[in-house]
Amino acid sequence: MKIVALAGGVGGAKLAHGLAQILPPEDLTVIVNTGDDFEHLGLSISPDLDTVCYTLAGLANPDMGWGRADETWNTIANIERLGGPNWFHLGDQDLATHIERTRRLKECQPLSRITRDFCKAWGIKPTVLPMSDQSIRTIVETDEGELAFQEYFVHRRCEPRTKGFRFEGVDKAKAAPGVGEAIQTAEAIVICPSNPWVSIAPILAVLSTLPEKWGEREGRNQIVAVSPIIAGKAVKGPAAKMYGELGIEPSALAVAKHYQNLAGGFILDEVDAKLEADIQGLNMQTLVTKTLMQNSDDRRHLAEDVLDFIGKLL
Repeated sequence: MKIVALAGGVGGAKLAHGLAQILPPEDLTVIVNTGDDFEHLGLSISPDLDTVCYTLAGLANPDMGWGRADETWNTIANIERLGGPNWFHLGDQDLATHIERTRRLKECQPLSRITRDFCKAWGIKPTVLPMSDQSIRTIVETDEGELAFQEYFVHRRCEPRTKGFRFEGVDKAKAAPGVGEAIQTAEAIVICPSNPWVSIAPILAVLSTLPEKWGEREGRNQIVAVSPIIAGKAVKGPAAKMYGELGIEPSALAVAKHYQNLAGGFILDEVDAKLEADIQGLNMQTLVTKTLMQNSDDRRHLAEDVLDFIGKLL
């Protein structure tokens, strides 16, 4: 079964890893959000892309979920000592990724090619694609004005009140090479348990620029979403806070409503089973299972459940 996973951040990376444990490499393509990419210390940094790649390669820090395992922090410590900015922590091994990416981008090599070569170096077998080779930047509209995503998320620790979002540059961007083909040949698309507002929405915005009306072609039953919110809280990140500040009670039901015109299948955690009937009322098929991924076995089990669910929908 050929699967395309739409992913951003830690939750998306974990489910992508689970799917990679089951599917043949040629049957899995992971399309990753690049809306939170930014420049820092003169380097081009792709946080979601790196989190997905490090996780698939078995290199991710198991405690933080992002960054590299067995990391050291000598460079950032010395930058801080010299009076430089230290609000975005970059480990020594991680810095090598950003330095080499920046070097190649300055040579006008596309991000998709760089990512492909990095995946080969790290032994990643499934295809990992940035959503676009062009610059798209997520801007968070807050009660303190517009903030670049990393300024809001890391530097300000999500403290400003959210009012909305926009994706700067998406109107001029194109999907990265391979994205359209992957969508067209996929038997199903999995929306991973990533933040719907700032991880998945930028990808969907890029996919909407494809010549083919991908959502219409697949049909809703070929698109399945997994809730990133369990018991009213985000497993990681500010998704629940964003829902609340936008006047929407954070819940798996709220996420289902977010995707109801796109996805025909929705997966929610066992603790939210009481919401299943309401979600089914949105004309969505449902699966209630354990969605919290605390270890590699959890990732595999959830991936198995996702694929079994898709098989019943098709």
